[in-house]
Amino acid sequence: MTPDVTEVKTQANFELLVTFADGVCKHFSMLPYLQYPAFSQFSEPGRFAFAHVANGTVQWTDDIDMSPDTLYIAGQTI
Repeated sequence: MTPDVTEVKTQANFELLVTFADGVCKHFSMLPYLQYPAFSQFSEPGRFAFAHVANGTVQWTDDIDMSPDTLYIAGQTI
């Protein structure tokens, strides 16, 4: 089972620094996901910076989040 996200920081170029409950920190690029309609509003200035932790994952709005599984598996350990 993937550990919950405990902290997220947004970086330039649509990148996230994500910390998990097991202490692992990952770097995750959202660039490949910007082509999907769910993430299209990130093209609006400042929208990406609304990232926060909610219910163990990274969330931007009630409708937009990123699975902790995806963040953990596809993210690069730092």
